[in-house]
Amino acid sequence: MPTLATHQSGDFTKLLFMGDSKSGKTGALASLVLAGYKLRILDYDNGLDVLAQVVRQHKPEALANVEFRTLRDKFKATPLGPVVDGTATAFVEGVRLLDNWKYEGTDLGNPAQWGKECILVIDSFTFMSDAAFRFREPLVPRSKEGKYDIRAVYKDAQSAVEDVLALITSESFRTNVIVISHVRYVDNPDGTKKGYPTAVGSALSTQIPRYFNSVALCQTQASARTIQTTPTAMIDLANPASFKMLPTLPIETGLATFFKTLRS
Repeated sequence: MPTLATHQSGDFTKLLFMGDSKSGKTGALASLVLAGYKLRILDYDNGLDVLAQVVRQHKPEALANVEFRTLRDKFKATPLGPVVDGTATAFVEGVRLLDNWKYEGTDLGNPAQWGKECILVIDSFTFMSDAAFRFREPLVPRSKEGKYDIRAVYKDAQSAVEDVLALITSESFRTNVIVISHVRYVDNPDGTKKGYPTAVGSALSTQIPRYFNSVALCQTQASARTIQTTPTAMIDLANPASFKMLPTLPIETGLATFFKTLRS
């Protein structure tokens, strides 16, 4: 009979890491690289420059421990504005890599089996959601005039990205996970305002945190960037070791400390 003594939660960390734009979310990953973790990143933001610079400054040999795939749909200019050039493939390519991380001479196998020393990073869930919308839009039924119900696109895209969350946070996905997201501030019916991860549409945003036992916030206070681990007035945060986790961590070492605290 299973007991809590053998629960898998002590083996793998599944973290939702939120923050406003340019708050230091991607750069904060450097402390994990310097701590010896291997990062495999689905890079939807094309913004890993700061991570490369920090790791190169402190431990250049650790750059080899960061594997990434930049996934961006191609656009072209038209008289009506930019449109997708060809078929939107960024989202479905990311999903394919979650099954088998293989491309052009590289084969890292199934991410679900990477183990304790690896971290799958989605950077960011915000742009991955946009890619899911672009992928699903051409697939919805259209009338003879080419018209369609955009609500169907949102529904299909939301279901697609929620399935990704269900996969990577499941017990069978035996790898650490960090999902990076921007913050969407939502007006609640009671008049309060709360921050949730940004996703395609608004309906999914409030549901995303339920997939994660750990939720942390990257923020700037008094010109200093920090990682908040305890709830704020506007954003609900959590971690399984709140009794020993410091409420605020320096961004330079914060994520490494977060992981170490959960493992100790």
